[in-house]
Amino acid sequence: MSREKSNREDDFESPPLSPEELKRARRPTPKERDMFTRAVEKYRKKGRPAKVFGKYRPVTIRLHPYVLDWAKAEAKRRGIGYQTLINQTLLRHAA
Repeated sequence: MSREKSNREDDFESPPLSPEELKRARRPTPKERDMFTRAVEKYRKKGRPAKVFGKYRPVTIRLHPYVLDWAKAEAKRRGIGYQTLINQTLLRHAA
């Protein structure tokens, strides 16, 4: 795959190395590898964020299709999840 065909940096093949570049190539030392790993670790996402217990409880609820369609459309318009919108709406009217 060529670089022009891709938008992602890691989706392209590197050009072949010249004989001079191959002569200079070496493996990183364990110390260098650890240093590089620590340097990029802060930019790497690893899985889902930790759950905060007690914040939310999972429930099952049946909603009219009209309500669900409204929630999904409104949530998309606002750029949030529809379950978040339903939760915010219920919290606003709960007090």
